[in-house]
Amino acid sequence: MLTFAHCFAHFEFSIPDLHCDYYGASLHKWLSAPLGSGILYVKQDKIASIWPVWADPVSTADTNIVKLNHTGTHPFHTDLGIEDAIAFHETIGGARKEERLRWLQQYWTSRVRGTPRIVLNTPTDPARSCGIANVGIEGMLPADLAKALLEKHRVFTVGVNNGAVRGVRVTPQVYTSTKELDAFVKALKTMAAGA
Repeated sequence: MLTFAHCFAHFEFSIPDLHCDYYGASLHKWLSAPLGSGILYVKQDKIASIWPVWADPVSTADTNIVKLNHTGTHPFHTDLGIEDAIAFHETIGGARKEERLRWLQQYWTSRVRGTPRIVLNTPTDPARSCGIANVGIEGMLPADLAKALLEKHRVFTVGVNNGAVRGVRVTPQVYTSTKELDAFVKALKTMAAGA
């Protein structure tokens, strides 16, 4: 099974082109759907072999993917928001959205790359990244960096410290402005300078 939370609606691809049997992703990340929404793709010939987590009270054919969607009582607004999120994505267009996300990432990373104590963990090659980037400051734990960015500069990031990558994940969305990114760049440079 492939589960790539940050791929879906982030850049152009087709799930069937992945030739996978199963694919799961969050929809709130790049599709801008409500928190708690997701997608599960199961190749048609694999559906019958999967048992649902909860027994569905509705009689559903064993080969119908609906049998895997029993969610019980949950906030229905989550489901209602998905359609609008898809419409928003389609209005922009996947290719235009990908282009904008790449541009935003390059906009801010090009302004901090080479700055003393700032470590960019994201390659410059656009074929190896899209809208997401990871940045750290030498001598600062990712969790501390994320906390300082939020509390002192009102910038939300996520600390990542898994050994191979140490820094904060930065994920501007299509509606992120250059003014907001300029404030983020200024914050990083100020923190890196120890001010």
